[in-house]
Amino acid sequence: MESEKIVGLEKVDREEELSIDKLKPEERKRVEEIANQIDMTDTQAVIQYGISAQNSISQFADTILTEVRTKDTGFAGEALTNLMMTVKDLKVDSLSSGSFMSNIPIIGSLFGGIKRFIAQYESISSHIDEIVNELTKARMQLLRDIELLDTLYEKNHEYIKELDLHIMAGELKLKEIREKILPQLKAKAESSKDTLDAQKVQDMNQMINRFEKKLHDLKLSRMVSIQALPQVRLIQGNDQALVEKIQSSILNTIPLWKNQIVIAIGLFRQKKALELQKEVSETTNELLQKNAELLKESSIEVAKESEKGIVEIETLKKVHQNLIETIEETLKIQKEGRVKRKEAETELVKLEDDLKKKLTQVESKEKT
Repeated sequence: MESEKIVGLEKVDREEELSIDKLKPEERKRVEEIANQIDMTDTQAVIQYGISAQNSISQFADTILTEVRTKDTGFAGEALTNLMMTVKDLKVDSLSSGSFMSNIPIIGSLFGGIKRFIAQYESISSHIDEIVNELTKARMQLLRDIELLDTLYEKNHEYIKELDLHIMAGELKLKEIREKILPQLKAKAESSKDTLDAQKVQDMNQMINRFEKKLHDLKLSRMVSIQALPQVRLIQGNDQALVEKIQSSILNTIPLWKNQIVIAIGLFRQKKALELQKEVSETTNELLQKNAELLKESSIEVAKESEKGIVEIETLKKVHQNLIETIEETLKIQKEGRVKRKEAETELVKLEDDLKKKLTQVESKEKT
């Protein structure tokens, strides 16, 4: 499209440099025909000169303006923005969010998260399909607009060419009037000294002035039409950029996105399967280790018990020692008891003797 814009501007440059000497024979003949039809004595003819070409330029400008106003290229941009935001709504990171086996059974965690993700993907994918349909419609409309603008571009060239012919014809007529007709009128007025002839010279000068202004207006209209050429190409360039963006989104971006989602789901399933296998292996290893420890402890205890006698020697030694100590303590107590009893018996005899003595003393006192 950039090359087309440059070509358009090159055409304009060539047209600005266009002169009657560079025209094709048929174009030169057309200029001469238009020039011969110009009647400088007819005020209305001068006023209306080139008006049809100017009207075509004005109608062309109105058409371009209508196209710009009614063509909803913003809708395509909005649809592309909606597409981008919708794709972003599906967060692949959510596949790995949360801890494995946190609040749900082992097998459930393998499918629960991915089912929710797939459900979200299907919902968003359906929305994307709707957006793609709208983008396809917008793309077709933009393609029609580009074709229409091509037609308008060529039409504008025709209008410029028609203006060029009228401008050249007018300048050719002005040259003829200045170099032939006006000098003749001046010569006649000078020779006749007639006021009417002098007025004709003045009227012709005024008509030349008005016609020069008319040609200036035609040149302004031509410039407006020339400026419209790059404007049309700019509009076309923007439309084509949108078409290319839409095509890229439909043919590349969306399929790539869907492929990446499929890959993400596959990787997620693979990851979860590996995590599940890891959990099973760890659980199995832990169970084997605990069972081995229990088996070791149980075997050692059984072996110890099986090697023990009914009564251990240490127990017998302890019982024997206690028995000896008991006998010795008993004998000691018995011995001490015998000693105490003997001491008691001796004390009793002493007490009995003391009692007898006291009683004897009492009886003696009574007899006296």
